[in-house]
Amino acid sequence: MKSLLFALIFIAAQAITMQDKPVVHLKPHSNTIDSNSRGSLVDLSNAPATVYLPATLPVPDADGGPWSVDVKNFGPAPVKIVGRQNFNALISVGQTIHILVNGQGYVLKH
Repeated sequence: MKSLLFALIFIAAQAITMQDKPVVHLKPHSNTIDSNSRGSLVDLSNAPATVYLPATLPVPDADGGPWSVDVKNFGPAPVKIVGRQNFNALISVGQTIHILVNGQGYVLKH
């Protein structure tokens, strides 16, 4: 019972955290996430099958914080996210992933 309660609290906390981020919608007829989306939740609705991260790795912000985005797939089909250094992530419908730049390339943060 305690585990179930903990899981519900954890899920609710994640939902609240995600609402604090600005939401950016992938532009129509676009297949690339813009580097200006730093710190945002990128909404993929009716997105192409493959979406690309910025070709040039975004630099850290003025405070030295890494570039990062959350990407949520609203469907109707899975979307593959592709970036430099062989970065690939498949996002199922309803799934959200967190991507950041570690100085060498894109990484998926769990």
